[in-house]
Amino acid sequence: MLLAPLLAEHLPDRLDIWAGEHVHIVEGDDACRYLQRLAALHTSLVQAAAGSDRYELRRSAELGHNLLWDAAGLLQAQDTRSAPDRRIAYERLMLQLAHQVAQMRPASKHGTANTDLTREPGPQLGPYPPGARSTPPPAPHRVPGAPPLEGTLLMPQPEPSPARKQNVYLLFAHAPYYPGPGTQEINTTVVAAGSLLHPQVCQPDGVRIHDLLTRGRQPDEIVPLSTLTHELGGGVDWPAVGDWERVTTDLVQLVHSGDCDALSLGLPEIARALVCTSPVSHVRAFDAATDEFIDYGPEERAAALAEVGTLLASLVADQDLWPGDGLLAPLARRP
Repeated sequence: MLLAPLLAEHLPDRLDIWAGEHVHIVEGDDACRYLQRLAALHTSLVQAAAGSDRYELRRSAELGHNLLWDAAGLLQAQDTRSAPDRRIAYERLMLQLAHQVAQMRPASKHGTANTDLTREPGPQLGPYPPGARSTPPPAPHRVPGAPPLEGTLLMPQPEPSPARKQNVYLLFAHAPYYPGPGTQEINTTVVAAGSLLHPQVCQPDGVRIHDLLTRGRQPDEIVPLSTLTHELGGGVDWPAVGDWERVTTDLVQLVHSGDCDALSLGLPEIARALVCTSPVSHVRAFDAATDEFIDYGPEERAAALAEVGTLLASLVADQDLWPGDGLLAPLARRP
């Protein structure tokens, strides 16, 4: 009791110093969403290691914990726009760990846990529908060899037309979300280029990105956002074009509200990492079982995009993705 007044004066500062050594406090929506993505991946590592005596699984969970700590420390000291290379590196490493752990897990009654980017398109892409619209839906399109999707590929459309106009599409990754209870994670979206002209998208940024997206493309080409970043000097020239983060956030909101059509996907970790890199980049995954790195490069990236393209082609065979109403005029191009 006699020491209590002395402790009350000095102990809080000591506790704050001690807490700073063992706790990282991260604030801000963007920073928290980034850490939530890492934490969701780390949860899969912890679940795999729980009750297992395999060194590789326990080591993966330990490495994932260290990655979370380092990422939280980085975001505690800087905002999410700082040190983008380090943030991307943390997420890629966590994706690689999750991918390797999934490969080491035993086969389930639904098949193996391995992710093969070269197999026939199937449930690993996790397709989900665009936002519902009041128009009665047509019969769903199916991918050959895919399991029943219980109506998840329904695409409400206006009156069908006999001829479909060839389009260009934007593919971009975003913070994962779940469209409903018990559904698969959605982490990547494909929209028609025209959705960038929607008045609810940040403008004129959307119009300028639309011009960049559609310039010199092949009919029905799917262009990842990372490809645009590569074309803009690795992202150096994005400020002269527009705020791609705000535009893609607006596009996701359009999909949620049913104001445009989209192909919503739950890409596996390696496929998502590949479409988030440039066409000439590589993703290296560490295989804890063999103590070796596996290299995924442009060929695997092209294979992942081909799977998405096959699924999209089946959906838009008769009617293209609806970009929304009241679209702005695209930029006029000089001949």
